[in-house]
Formats: sequence, C-alpha cells, structure tokens
Amino acid sequence: MKEKRLQHVEEYIHSVGTASIDELCEHFQVSKNTIRRDIDKIVEKGTIQKVYGGVTSVSQLDPFENRGYTNQQEKVAISKSAAQLVEDHDLIFIDSGTTTRNMIDFLPRFNKLTILTNSLDIINAAANLEHITLLTIGNHYKRSTKSFVGTDDLHLLDKYNITKAFMAATGVSITNGLTNSDILEYEIKKRIAEKARKLYLLADASKFGKATLLTYAQLQEIDGIITSEPLTEEYAIFCEKNNISVHVGTNL
Repeated sequence: MKEKRLQHVEEYIHSVGTASIDELCEHFQVSKNTIRRDIDKIVEKGTIQKVYGGVTSVSQLDPFENRGYTNQQEKVAISKSAAQLVEDHDLIFIDSGTTTRNMIDFLPRFNKLTILTNSLDIINAAANLEHITLLTIGNHYKRSTKSFVGTDDLHLLDKYNITKAFMAATGVSITNGLTNSDILEYEIKKRIAEKARKLYLLADASKFGKATLLTYAQLQEIDGIITSEPLTEEYAIFCEKNNISVHVGTNL
C-alpha cells in the first residue's frame, strides 16, 4: 500500500511540476508527517527536489547555465524586442534570468537611462556603460541563478519611480499567473511588480501553461508579453480581453 502511494505521489509531482505540502496532503488525504516521509523517500531517488514549502520535479529544474542554451535563439530575439520598448530617461528594472540577460546588448544609446537589477549578468554588462546609471538590489548572492536575492528592507524600493519592469518567470499560466519557486526571489519580484508603472513579461513559448510554487503577479496585471512565437488561442483571447500587448521577437 505504501509503495503504491509513493508511486502515485511521485507521478503526481511530475505531472504538475511543483506541488506544496498542503496540496499533496489534500490530494492524497494523508497527514503532513506522512507526506513528508514519502517525499524524503522519493528525494533519495533523485527524481524530485525540495523547494520552499513543497517539492519540484527534477525534470522541471535545469541548471542555470544549461537554461541559457535552451531556446537560446528565441531568448535573444525576445531580449531584442524588449529593448525596443525602453525610452530615454526611463528607470527600468531588468529581472534575473536567461531570457532577460541579453537586453543590455540591444538597448539604444540613450542620453540618460537608469537600470535597477538583481542580475549579475546585467550588472557586468552595464558596469562600463557611462550613459547608464546602475542601481542594484539584493544582499545575498544566489550562485545557481547568478542573481542577488533577499533584502533587509523591501520598502527601499518605494523611493524608485520604476517606469518599466522586464520580468522573467519559471512558469506562466492563466490560473496561477507569473510564478517562481524561490521565496527570496519571489519577495523582490512581487514588490517590483507592484511598483512598476508598466510590467512586461519576457517568456519563451516553453514557459506557458506551467506553474511553480509561488505567484508573484497575476497574468491580467501585466501590460505586455514579449515571447518567441504567437500565443495559443486561449492566451491570445485572454490578452485581448485584458488589454495586454503581445510582442513576438523575430529570430536573429
């Protein structure tokens, strides 16, 4: 009986990508202690991984550098299209992630541009550009995503008038919105999403229809999507109803 439940739990996690402890308890009608023991057993196999508040299928988690090569051409095209939305004197936030990391390469040479970021790649790319004022956030370096996460006072973001935020997400869905799996990244993403005058999502086609543990913004709250190919009918209709602009990056 136990072995069969373990199999069903593992299959369920792989089917949804990421699940919380409470979700698993409710779905399988068992206690938290039981589900935690089950998870520990499955983790030993290396097929799932614990994340904050739940678990994620290992198949959903590629190393950051590997993700940089996945759909690379599409991601560069997305960055190029996103850069065209930036205007002189903007204060923009560029999120960490393999889809946003190339934006600097395509930004026009403005008289004045301020960039706020927690991405090490963006910091390195902008550090020697004299026309860019560079602001950073995050007090803990997360090596796996090359980003700075966590802050002692999220209210420090309140002093910035962010005109546009260019966000990444691990998964995007109509039901769960823009999601990620790290609580420290989530806190920054959520605050930025609340502050920015315009909120843009940069996501290649593989991210849609997926959800991970934490929702930092609802899909209807964003102003635009920059992606790699036309959206499915379901998402296209949703965007039209919610006045979300859609920009499809052309391959370079």
